[in-house]
Amino acid sequence: MTSEHKGTALVTGASSGIAAIYADRLARQGYDLILVARNAGKLRSLAGAISDTSGRSVEVFPADLANGADLRKVENLLRTDASITMLINNAGIGATAPLLASDVDAMQSMIDINVTAPMRLAYAAAPGFVSRGGGTIVNISSMVAISPETLNGVYGGSKAFVLAFSQSLHHELADKGIRVQAVLPGATATDFWGLAGTPVEHLPSEIVMPAEAMVDAALAGLKLGELVTIPSLPDIADWQAFEAARNALKPKLSLGAPAKRYAA
Repeated sequence: MTSEHKGTALVTGASSGIAAIYADRLARQGYDLILVARNAGKLRSLAGAISDTSGRSVEVFPADLANGADLRKVENLLRTDASITMLINNAGIGATAPLLASDVDAMQSMIDINVTAPMRLAYAAAPGFVSRGGGTIVNISSMVAISPETLNGVYGGSKAFVLAFSQSLHHELADKGIRVQAVLPGATATDFWGLAGTPVEHLPSEIVMPAEAMVDAALAGLKLGELVTIPSLPDIADWQAFEAARNALKPKLSLGAPAKRYAA
């Protein structure tokens, strides 16, 4: 624990799993907390435990981010509470079934939570961060952002959005003092998998990372200044090579004539 006060971190999906661990770690680092999730009882229990162990102020803010009215309440909080210095966009849902076995309304709900909510919350937080000269936005993406064939395609697409959005936010806001990080976990030992349709016990143990280890790695990546943190990637040079190849394509993606292979 530290006596240093780093402002307030607003954490979404904070009643359990990854976000609950984030909340604990950030409180120990010196952040007060605003915990956002649907389950008010779980939020209050977690808030009490964290406050008791860290001595930090922990506020609960029950909200369903799939509900437009609730989402707007969280947006308004981000716009008006000048104590907030960090946003952890963690709330999300997943799916493991293929397209033909998935309900399209459930896929729409996934987009509401995984895409619309983090986008709107980042839009709400960023102007205040810029005006105050600093702030941090952490968006929890997934390894399926760069491996969309691995699980459900809508889930992969939603997490690819989170990665691309984070890269764009960094491009626009880094020179204004705003830190942005996209975290791309692999399989992590939480109840996410059971809710998505494949209990984590059904996965090979060698690909599943403990949630505490994942969050600690993500926070270490943030401290290192990483824009993209892939907790299980052994060699950062592999990601750097991936990014170098992507950036090398940019000058060739919009030219005045079709490539020769498309000539009649």
